[in-house]
Amino acid sequence: MKQWLPFLKSDPTVAVIRLSGMIGTTGRGALNDASLGPVIEKAFSKGKPAAVALEINSPGGSPVQSSLIGARIRRLADEKNIPVLAFVEDVAASGGYWLAAAADEIYADTSSVVGSIGVISAGFGLHELMAKNGVERRVYTAGESKSMLDPFQPEKPEDIARLKELLEDIHVNFKEHVTERRVGKLTAERDLFTGDIWLGRKAIEVGLVDGIGHLKPHLQKRFGEKVKLRRYGVKKGLFSRFSAQVFGDALHSIEERAQFARFGL
Repeated sequence: MKQWLPFLKSDPTVAVIRLSGMIGTTGRGALNDASLGPVIEKAFSKGKPAAVALEINSPGGSPVQSSLIGARIRRLADEKNIPVLAFVEDVAASGGYWLAAAADEIYADTSSVVGSIGVISAGFGLHELMAKNGVERRVYTAGESKSMLDPFQPEKPEDIARLKELLEDIHVNFKEHVTERRVGKLTAERDLFTGDIWLGRKAIEVGLVDGIGHLKPHLQKRFGEKVKLRRYGVKKGLFSRFSAQVFGDALHSIEERAQFARFGL
């Protein structure tokens, strides 16, 4: 009978977008704007949701993809005037926190790991191993910086200085994003941009999180017991799961496991 009476108020719906895993362009399951774009657009557009909830469990990754995903979320939230709520599971660190900061409010578990607002670059130096095995590296470039930080050559002080300059520029972008999104909430008593991390309650004290809360109970309390959760995520076809990407996906899984392990997870 209800479908014939459009003036009757229906139960509110909240769109839930799951953001779980490393942020990057490679590896099956990696979070990036290309794969998530259509998902995010649909979540904001289908059925006029009362809110969009971000279910986050990410140790971070690419700063560019973090920025692209976060910017898309903010653009749609502002265009459609829909509030965005983030719910942190195990971790929202580095780029994972960038995504959380795209929300209007952030909630976490008491043991959730939050923060790591910094930038890191890591690699290996293989020039001594090559020399011991009689392997000669031959590189020819046009442009003196083209072979900067080549892992098969000894490090150069000028390359390290240039890398640190680039990392600092990215760090500034990160700090500006968090400061803008958390305006009036961040404590002035501590430097929150050292790459340090906090657990749920401490994260509230320093202003990185708004409260302790789990997704469904919080949404039921906020929108009523009958709130409907409509979930969105990237769907993987049969071919992508059993294709020749197995080796690349295995490497991605190892890297992702290492990133989560940094936070004891």
